[in-house]
Amino acid sequence: MSSAPPVLSSRPARRLPLAGVLRVGRPSDIWFKPALSVVAAIAPPNLTLLALGRLDLAMYTMAGSLCALYAHNRPYAARARALVWVVLGMVGGLAVALVAASLTGSAVVLVTVGALLAAAQKALCDATRIGPPGNVVLTFVSSASLFAPQILAQVPGHLALAAATGAWAWLVCMAPALVRPHGPERRATAHALKAAAAYADTGGTGEGHARARAAGYAAVHAAWQSLPAGGARARTRGGLERLVVRAEVALAAPTEADAGRLRAWARSLRGTGPVPQVGLPRAAADELLGVDAARSLWGRLGPLTPLALRTALGCTLAGCASLALGIGRPYWALVTAASLYQVNIALTWSRAVQRVVGNVAGVLVFAAVAPLAHLGQAALVLCCLAFSFGAELLISRNYWLGSVCVTPMALLITEFAGFQKPGELMTERVVDTVVGALAGFVAAVAVTNRRAGDRLEHALTAADQARERAARLLAEPDRDPAALESARRALAVALVDLRATADAAAGEWWQRALPEERVVLTEQSGHRTLAATVRRQGLLPDRGAGTETETETETEDVRP
Repeated sequence: MSSAPPVLSSRPARRLPLAGVLRVGRPSDIWFKPALSVVAAIAPPNLTLLALGRLDLAMYTMAGSLCALYAHNRPYAARARALVWVVLGMVGGLAVALVAASLTGSAVVLVTVGALLAAAQKALCDATRIGPPGNVVLTFVSSASLFAPQILAQVPGHLALAAATGAWAWLVCMAPALVRPHGPERRATAHALKAAAAYADTGGTGEGHARARAAGYAAVHAAWQSLPAGGARARTRGGLERLVVRAEVALAAPTEADAGRLRAWARSLRGTGPVPQVGLPRAAADELLGVDAARSLWGRLGPLTPLALRTALGCTLAGCASLALGIGRPYWALVTAASLYQVNIALTWSRAVQRVVGNVAGVLVFAAVAPLAHLGQAALVLCCLAFSFGAELLISRNYWLGSVCVTPMALLITEFAGFQKPGELMTERVVDTVVGALAGFVAAVAVTNRRAGDRLEHALTAADQARERAARLLAEPDRDPAALESARRALAVALVDLRATADAAAGEWWQRALPEERVVLTEQSGHRTLAATVRRQGLLPDRGAGTETETETETEDVRP
């Protein structure tokens, strides 16, 4: 165990920050992929319904089409599997909602069913780490369907529409594999290289270097996860693996020369050009031992119980409060509550502020667009497509910006069955948003997560044990290279998990003081051991006069 004793910090201040909550950041590197995919998935079904004069069925086709928003960061082999489960989850939630709507007219019962569905969807999305947009889209579809007029005989046909458009969304999301089959793996590797370059810029010292180092190891960890999942050809995968190793080397012992070289390699991974082949000082048989060591973390469950309970309670309170106010669409309040819950209360508060600001601004946008959308059903469909694209363009910059487009799109979807009074829609949307945000946050505060401190202790113990194993192998004169590489990779993963657990625990309320100083000491000693293992394995290139063994000019053309 670490020789540093646990040092308890003072109890963190329970403040609800506003600074930076609405700050606009840079867009995601792949924002255009879900944006174009969702437009391509929505347009053909909706235009077909428009031509047939059955736009009232668009809610069911939209359910399947919205599956095109998922899994764009995954390699295509893993994406194919993930999207199948997303479509099945979407159709399953829709089935429960439609059956419930056909069997009962009790609004309270329907709200309860919606809350339980939302909690299950939140738990499953977190457990599988499906990624954005998470449970929110699933909950939006199932909750809205609960309050749609329905008879039992209609359910199979409506589910068939959702399944068919879900299959179309699967094809849309998989189509880029024909042009750039290793694109996701290349992007993950490039992100790891750029994150390592950002840390190299700090020189391993100065303000912010610890955060940059943690971000670098997290990016490297994500890159290692993507490579086994991708199933790429051996040589292509080997070239990407060597680049990730070089990112790890830069994180262990950064130099001024690393940043430019790493960024150059990252730029070379754009498009379908050749993958740079970089050499390492050791033989290829030794350099990548244990590369799959981190795969078991891909499906590891997170702290699901408190989040699921918060979701169930918050959605129930929000829906019942909306009903008590006499609003005809309680599912808007329910979905607002479901969208709030993040890994801790501090982030949940930030999401609540972003949701309210974005929805209110989105209502104003709807007021401006409604006259145009009401020119005809074709205009309604085109406006919906424009807002679906805009939502993906903006949401990665900040959640509230995306909500500015999501809100009018949701309001327009309610008019597929017939135009409604804009003033009434806008009023109900604003009230439900405020009610849902208040009820959702109250539930987050009421359902405590006292086990966050326990999880941090477990993460500290795991990091200490991983560091001790690596240090013990370093001290052995005739150590096994495979065992040392496995220990190095396990230590890197443990440090990534420790940082994520510490960040999550720091924003949680109603818990004992956290051992913040011990976290810092454990991270420092762990990264020193990582650097020592990299040097001992000979992965650091010779920085002397022209003896570096890289073969940057060797390339492999991986174009299809």
